[in-house]
This record gives sequence, structure tokens and C-alpha cells, in this order.
Amino acid sequence: MEVTSVVQLDQTKAKDEYPNLSLRPLQVSDVDDFMVWASDEKNYIKNIVVPHPWLRAICIDDRPVGAISVSANSGNDKCRGELGYVLASKYWGKGIVTRAVKMVVDTIFVEWPHLERLEALVDVENVGSQRELEKAGFQREGVLRKHFIVKGRSRDRVMFSFLSTDYQS
Repeated sequence: MEVTSVVQLDQTKAKDEYPNLSLRPLQVSDVDDFMVWASDEKNYIKNIVVPHPWLRAICIDDRPVGAISVSANSGNDKCRGELGYVLASKYWGKGIVTRAVKMVVDTIFVEWPHLERLEALVDVENVGSQRELEKAGFQREGVLRKHFIVKGRSRDRVMFSFLSTDYQS
């Protein structure tokens, strides 16, 4: 099943320097733009991105400047999904991630009706990303100490969540 939906932000709510911000599925033809903000090998798009169940390019004027995804769980954990995103540093601090996260929240609970909880894990030192999630309505739940390793060093992460009931309220 190929998902071809494009999510547009209601322009009456957002007036800023990026009025043409949208989310859409990444395509193999996006490889050049993708490589500007990602350092993975070119076949990453074909083998990982395109078949991903819910991964969208964050686009400005239909050119990818980042990506946002929801990873599904299975079995007893299928009620939870994990949100992830990446954005070219040139666009940091402009509210783009907050808008993209809101766009995901506006669609994911409809597209995946089994989903009850959307989670996001953020490095404890990434205050900007934490702020973006809070602006998008996510709740900070707590710190997971020594939760992952980066460059041989244990790191803490902050757990955020957005519930389907949060969206409906």
C-alpha cells in the first residue's frame, strides 16, 4: 500500500516566513535534497525511507529539509508509536518542528485508529527539541537515566507523550 497523502498546515493559523510548509512521503527522486540534511548512504531512501510505514519529508516549497516519522509497535505494545524527526540545522529555531509535530498529531490518530499514545524520546541536553514538543502539546513524563549510548557515553533521555484523548479534548 503506497501512501501519497500530503499534509498542509491551515494557513489561517500560521503566518510566517515558511507559508508553504508541508509533509509528504519521501521519494527516491528526493535523494539530492535529502543528502543536504542527512549523511546516510543514498540507498537509505530506497531501502529504509520509502518502505517505512509512516515517514514524511518536512518540505518547504516542496523541497525536503527534514523528515518526521512515527514508528509502530506490535503485540501488546501496538497502542504506542514513537515519534522521531530530523531537520537541517539551517531551519532550527524557526518553529518548523513544532508545526510538523502538530501536523502529525492532526493525522496519525485518524490514520492509525489503534494508536492511543505517541511517544518521543529526547536527549536530556536537547532543550530546543523538548521545547518544540511541549509547544506541540506533548506532556513531559520524566527522565530515563542512562537510557542510550552515544560515542561510548551513557546518556539520559526525557520521555514525552501525546495521547489520542489529548487530541480529542
